[in-house]
Amino acid sequence: MSNVEKMSVAVTTRQAAMLRDAVETGAYATTSEIVREAVRDWSIKWEARQADTRRLREMWEEGKGSGKPTPVDFDKLRDEARRDLDAAQKHAR
Repeated sequence: MSNVEKMSVAVTTRQAAMLRDAVETGAYATTSEIVREAVRDWSIKWEARQADTRRLREMWEEGKGSGKPTPVDFDKLRDEARRDLDAAQKHAR
């Protein structure tokens, strides 16, 4: 395998036993294979988290740039949302 860097990873006794069991049962060829799969899964989550953070920052800046805040009547807003929901449900039937 080219472009491989060795690292030392500490795991609990239980985790080590699970890794060994997965190799012994043939589910994986090596414990390294298991760790690489775990890192691939983690990297997908990490990239998604980074994208979410970027989007939240964009939304924050958009909100700040939209002008001065104005008071909101949440009771009125909730009533409007309920009317819209009722209308959508009647339309769907």
